[in-house]
Amino acid sequence: MDPYIGKLLDNRYEILELVGTGGMAKVYKARCHRLNRLVAIKILREDLAQDAEFRRRFHDESQAIAMLSHPNIVAVYDVSRSSELEYIVMELIDGITLKQYMQRKGNKLNWREALHFIIQITKGLSHAHGRGIIHRDIKPHNIMVLRDGSVKVSDFGIARVASGGHSTLTQEALGSVHYISPEQARGSHIDSRSDLYSAGVVLYEMITGRLPFEGDTPVSVAIQHINSIPLSPRELDASIPEALEAITMKAMAPNPDDRYLSADDMLADLEEFRKNPNINFDYSASEFGPEEVPEEEYTQIRPAHSIPSRPIPERRYVEDDYEENYPPPHRRPSRRYEDEEDYPAQRRHRYEDEELVRRRGAIWPVFLAVAAVLLFVGVIVYFLWNTFFAGVLSPPNTHTVPNLVGEMYAEVKDDAALLDGFTLIEGDTVTNDAEPGTIIDQDPKGEREVGENVTEIKITISGGPDVVPMISLDGMNFQQASDALRAIGLKAAVPEYENHETIEPGYIISYTPQEGVKLAPGSSVEMVVSKGPADKPIPMPNLVGMTEELAKSTIEMYKLGTGKFDPQHDDTVPEGRVISQYPLAETEVTEGTEVNLIISLGPNDTKPPAVDPPAPPADGVTKDVDIPLHGYSGTVTIQLLMDGVQVASKTEDANLNESTTIPVTGTGTKVITYYINGVSAGFRTVNFDE
Repeated sequence: MDPYIGKLLDNRYEILELVGTGGMAKVYKARCHRLNRLVAIKILREDLAQDAEFRRRFHDESQAIAMLSHPNIVAVYDVSRSSELEYIVMELIDGITLKQYMQRKGNKLNWREALHFIIQITKGLSHAHGRGIIHRDIKPHNIMVLRDGSVKVSDFGIARVASGGHSTLTQEALGSVHYISPEQARGSHIDSRSDLYSAGVVLYEMITGRLPFEGDTPVSVAIQHINSIPLSPRELDASIPEALEAITMKAMAPNPDDRYLSADDMLADLEEFRKNPNINFDYSASEFGPEEVPEEEYTQIRPAHSIPSRPIPERRYVEDDYEENYPPPHRRPSRRYEDEEDYPAQRRHRYEDEELVRRRGAIWPVFLAVAAVLLFVGVIVYFLWNTFFAGVLSPPNTHTVPNLVGEMYAEVKDDAALLDGFTLIEGDTVTNDAEPGTIIDQDPKGEREVGENVTEIKITISGGPDVVPMISLDGMNFQQASDALRAIGLKAAVPEYENHETIEPGYIISYTPQEGVKLAPGSSVEMVVSKGPADKPIPMPNLVGMTEELAKSTIEMYKLGTGKFDPQHDDTVPEGRVISQYPLAETEVTEGTEVNLIISLGPNDTKPPAVDPPAPPADGVTKDVDIPLHGYSGTVTIQLLMDGVQVASKTEDANLNESTTIPVTGTGTKVITYYINGVSAGFRTVNFDE
């Protein structure tokens, strides 16, 4: 049982099944529970994970590859590095490898189909090279063919950033030796042109149905890449267009300086050829000889005549995560061998045959036989000229290509009158400002005169502007929603918070725009987040006169908060009971409101004996009570309580005054408690009889 099956990585990715094993990693099918989608996860092999330097290089290069984003490159979603394992989260592809596709097609593709694939491969390489990434392992096994006919370059497992400089003939490279570049086989400096060589080999194999070099061992094949030139594609199949042969051989030039300077240059030639298959690039295979290398790097190659003449038995090669049979094709040796020891032997045989003819004597009977044959051939030609070829050699009929640019594909695809015998071939769907489904390009162009044999029009369709469909955020909290939006190229705006009776605090109440609305990448999504149920106001209980313990239990029962409990002498309230409270009784409060109390310490025994003051007027005496404001700032509210009842209040600017006075009317000696901003701040004893 695989130890990773059923495991949950980073509390997010659930491993479902093993889908492939390679030289450096295992690939699993997994489900991302955060975004609820299937992904592919490549986990570094356990033995390689023990090497700290290899892990560091794997992580750094994976981070670089993760910045690639192109329709023809398998997307990398996430890169994880922990003390236990290294893994990459990638797009899960529903398709087969180009190698498997070629095998189903009998190993050889129609050159038009091969052109369709190589253009997409080159576009993917152009994107990677433009960001400094060299794949280093381009081969049909690393090209995925999707159901819609598009391809994606995958498995950047041994890719390097361009500054990596040099290559070595690693085990991974030997596994792909049929597609390796000469400089990579030598362990020399490599750059993006090494990928173009491998792409050229892939194109060669697609249009010829065979590999350019075969050998008994991977090393012998690598040596042929360095020192030999393969047969040109048209020598194997004369139906291959000359221009496509020229592109293939230029990409496969042994000397990097003879190849295309960049993937964009190669793509330009491929597009020109696609538009005009009869174009002449004026490239000659003889121009691309083996690269000049220092004498100390020369490798001895077995001469052609030492190759066994008996049939070579079928051999099996195991490359990375696949096992393929390569039956040896019947072919003559490469030009390098023909130009060496076999060539003088051929000339010697020809001279021996000529000498034999001279020894046979007179040759006039031969002339008579030739004349008779020529006469017979002439009669046949005359007969065919006046019968079968009369119509064939007449001027060809042409017809005009309808102009479809600007039309809706759904409306014209079945319009027989408009198409006038042509068949539409649906090509790429690209991002464009035109309405989705609009035809924005066609090949051949509209209004062009073409021969009767041209019956297909390949069209390019607008997929509409580059947009991102809005996803559902229902049931997510704000953090989950923010992560989900970021993953699809959108972002979360600063949220609004509202109370909600049923939705838990922190979870999404509503969002704008709604699911399915198409947005421009980078757009903000507005969200309303729940604060939970709103607090319901309750009347503040009257705590004056209660013992401290009873007051505390009452506060807890009403789910209020305990504030400051200040002690204070009082001649009228027994010790341990509440003199006054804030908030005042019957005031509306909410759960959690803090309650401040003044607790009686009983009479103050240290004060001098009271002297009977003169009787105050019947309506009492008014005196100013001084209230200090130092330590406060801004506007403050002052409240005065006497005998548990508020008797005065005032609003004052503490920045302008360090104290204030508030007039209070009363009789006898009273303790005036003052609150500032609802918090007990002190008390004043006032004798109204003095």
